[in-house]
Amino acid sequence: MTSADWLSLIVLSMFWGGSYFFFKILVAEVPVFTIVAVRVVGAALILVAIVYLRGGSLPSSPAIWGAFAVVGIFNNIVPFCLIIWSESQISSGLAAILNATTPVFSVLLSHFLVEHQRLNAHRIAGVLIGLAGVCVLMGPSALLGLNLKSIAQLACIVAALSYAWVAIYARRFKALGVSPLVTATGQVIMSGAIITPVALLASRFQPFHQAPSAAVLASFAGLILLSTVFAYILYFKVLSSAGATNALLVTFLTPVSALLLGALVLGERLVTSDIVGTILIFIGLAAIDGRALNLLRRPTVLTQRPR
Repeated sequence: MTSADWLSLIVLSMFWGGSYFFFKILVAEVPVFTIVAVRVVGAALILVAIVYLRGGSLPSSPAIWGAFAVVGIFNNIVPFCLIIWSESQISSGLAAILNATTPVFSVLLSHFLVEHQRLNAHRIAGVLIGLAGVCVLMGPSALLGLNLKSIAQLACIVAALSYAWVAIYARRFKALGVSPLVTATGQVIMSGAIITPVALLASRFQPFHQAPSAAVLASFAGLILLSTVFAYILYFKVLSSAGATNALLVTFLTPVSALLLGALVLGERLVTSDIVGTILIFIGLAAIDGRALNLLRRPTVLTQRPR
């Protein structure tokens, strides 16, 4: 991964870290399908405008639009619905921990589906260390409700699996010559086309039970602009250049970003577990990236004086 890839991941984690906060506010007042529909339709309108303002165009190939539909379903509709609904049943902290299993599934699926991303010791160790860091970061209180029989918790696991698989699937757009911006745009267009009728039917054509409050409107604005439009442009850029497993490392960074934003913006106090968890996460990232280990393994060349 290049320095630009790492910077993109850090910024992306800040945008996606805020989505848990926005979801928590929205799910108290707005139906799940409506939240997803407003998010993807709003993002689609903005992204289409950006594409054409930059002199670009959308593809005409039915095969590419079919691939956009697959990505839209498994990268947006399925995980968004599952995570938003789960946060009505469990804490956002526990949802974040469970969603951080995404790189685990990515590493395992990549071993079977991607030719040059086989399992090795440092990738496995990095994933496990990173997950340990997320658990330490969120604290034992967030794990008290952990129960594998809980439907809400299993929903987060399914969402993580969906993210992992579709990240591998979406790499085909690079080979097809589709830019990250157009990929981001096409998949939210198809998401909106699929989820909007579902949201209208599910709400009996009353998508909002009451007039949206100021908090709901602000949350939708942040969710659409930061957590969707800008986030997906960055995500598909990293996915194209660094691969699925590396792109999904953002799920480790997201809790760290949420922690730092809380401390800097809200004045929340950092505790020992925060620091330890953050260190573990970055050790895990370094292990998965592999370059630090390669530097340590590199043999030292000794020059011998002539006799």
